Amino acid sequence: MTDVIFREAVRADLPGVIALLADDVLGKTRDFTEVDEAYDRAFADIAADPRNHLVVADRGGELLGCMQITYIPGLGRHGAERSLIEAVRVRSDLRGQGLGRAMMTWAVDRARERGCALVQLTTDKSRADAHRFYRGLGFVASHEGMKLAL
Repeated sequence: MTDVIFREAVRADLPGVIALLADDVLGKTRDFTEVDEAYDRAFADIAADPRNHLVVADRGGELLGCMQITYIPGLGRHGAERSLIEAVRVRSDLRGQGLGRAMMTWAVDRARERGCALVQLTTDKSRADAHRFYRGLGFVASHEGMKLAL
């Protein structure tokens, strides 16, 4: 996948990004495949925030993957910034070919260059394959995460 570039998503990418989010066992139950006002608003908010980045894996104009990276300032760890990576998706027919690893390596390298103290992510407890994938990249399940649906 040497011809793949990672770049900031533009509005024209939004239909492809939400298709990637919905092309997933869990995504099918919580994401739609049509761009609506909620997706437009969320994209505009992400694009307007310098600490948020919606990144796409692009091969000749074709979207192969996506992820959202948020840089979080904090007082902990002596005022260190951390990188949060969410909504990582690789097109279903391309999984297992190294694109996810390349995406995550790229994101971790950006965090390192930025001076972040750590990179964190959450992954659903039901995603055993994702857990193996992230452990293989050096991530450690060091905390128990909790969420409250509203």
